Amino acid sequence: MDEIVLSEEEWRERLTREQYYILREEGTEPPHSSPLNGEYRKGVFVCAGCGLELFTSDMKYDSGTGWPSFSAAIEGHVEIKTDFKLIYPRKEYHCARCGGHQGHVFKDGPEPTGQRWCNNGLALKFRPAG
Repeated sequence: MDEIVLSEEEWRERLTREQYYILREEGTEPPHSSPLNGEYRKGVFVCAGCGLELFTSDMKYDSGTGWPSFSAAIEGHVEIKTDFKLIYPRKEYHCARCGGHQGHVFKDGPEPTGQRWCNNGLALKFRPAG
């Protein structure tokens, strides 16, 4: 896939202020603030910055955390790095095409992966199937 590289000004024109904070400055939205937390129709969740498909609806589950959560990501569509912003290291992930910050992955999810991909709703858009 081709990497998308835009200037800071181009990103600010493309995104809302809140999306820019999350996707480009690695911010976090408040829990229970995203309508996507309750989205369970068939479809795909795509990066709000570039439209790359990151998760399918089959990967989504209710983690009870207040953020859209997934048990896996579409292979090759996210990149993981270690985040040391808190006292303990966390695994942070970004869109593989535009580098937009999405969220963090934890080891307390459902089987079979045991993973919880905890995503900012503003970093995603939902495309219903059909």
